[in-house]
Amino acid sequence: MAKVLVIGSGAREHAISRQFLKSEQVEKVFVAPGNPGMVTANLELVPIDELAFDDLVSFAKTASIDLTFVGPEVPLQAGIVDCFLDAGLKIFGPTKSAARLEGSKTFAKEQMTQANIPTAKYQNFSDEIKADQYLKTVDYPIVIKSDGLAAGKGVVIAQNYDDAIETVHEMLAENKFAADEIVIEEFLKGQEFSFFAFVNGTEIIPMPLAQDHKAAYDGDKGPNTGGMGAYSPVPQIPDEMQAEAFDTVIKPIVETLQANENPFCGILYTGLIATDNGPKVIEFNVRFGDPETSVVLPQLKSDFYSLLVKLLDNQPQKVEWDIGQTYLCVGVASENYPMSSGSGVNLNAFNQLPAQLHVDYAGTKLDGKALVSAGGRILSVVTNADSVEQAQDNIYQWLDQQSLDGLRYRHDIGDKGLEPFHVNSSRYK
Repeated sequence: MAKVLVIGSGAREHAISRQFLKSEQVEKVFVAPGNPGMVTANLELVPIDELAFDDLVSFAKTASIDLTFVGPEVPLQAGIVDCFLDAGLKIFGPTKSAARLEGSKTFAKEQMTQANIPTAKYQNFSDEIKADQYLKTVDYPIVIKSDGLAAGKGVVIAQNYDDAIETVHEMLAENKFAADEIVIEEFLKGQEFSFFAFVNGTEIIPMPLAQDHKAAYDGDKGPNTGGMGAYSPVPQIPDEMQAEAFDTVIKPIVETLQANENPFCGILYTGLIATDNGPKVIEFNVRFGDPETSVVLPQLKSDFYSLLVKLLDNQPQKVEWDIGQTYLCVGVASENYPMSSGSGVNLNAFNQLPAQLHVDYAGTKLDGKALVSAGGRILSVVTNADSVEQAQDNIYQWLDQQSLDGLRYRHDIGDKGLEPFHVNSSRYK
């Protein structure tokens, strides 16, 4: 029986741990550092910071860990995979060099250009004056991205020049997201969707599509967050568009990384937008998204541990997914998130869930024996049902009856899945 170590502390890592615990091959899952909401049978928290690589390697050796899975982006960018590989330990995730696909917007754009991947037109700047000059020549709205990690928040859609130059000043002069460079790119119209894949070298195992809800408030209003909810699959995106995205985006980027001696191993996330000219790339990440993990991974019918080990060992396999069910999750956050976090809200209500719901915990701590909130995003309420409507009913009928002072959630997760597909569908006939 295998022992698994999951690195991270959020709802994503809770969902990953749940999936490992379903495996008949897994004896125990350790999570470092985890959060107290995760604790269950055969799952143990390890009080080691996700950036304390030497301590994590030492623990993995002492505990005879068979496989380590890295959830968050920060340790991946800092080279945790390289450290584990140097120590002779089996780990699933990209090296520091390959992780630049997420860590540097400029690097990602360069790879896309080389691979001829459809994406938004862009310019990158490190000088505020040159960026200002460029912003006087573009059409609005325009997208401005910090060239680095920003926990899903380093992207601003500026509606006019005044908003754009203020954003540029915050990013470059005030160093709001700790990056020395920004990317300014054209605004693409259409619905966004997420395409995840397990990858090792040029071996690619695609997953069902998901749709994340980044904006803080209903109707996609307010600032970007790390994610307020998601659902999967995405019925309004045709199978033909998913196939086109695989052929024109995912396969080429994997092959280009391999050709450039940056072979990719891990979870490849492709953020796409469905346009009249087909799918175009918004961004790449090199790990599972949160909250999408909570709705994509539970669809996996194959053994999760076995899938990863066989992929790492370059063994052939057939992967099966749950077909015909909709998985949906609603994120519950502190009332002022993402502007500020909060703490101390009692979470006892989530101990008494209806049978069709479960919770993936994120920002929690113990106050005595009581589980309370501690952060921005607190938890994700997850369900599955025969349709988007039924999945929404499962969650909202229960959530709307709860007293959640100090917390909030969006009330429209999954609504786009109820609408007809608006992109020129003749392309996919």
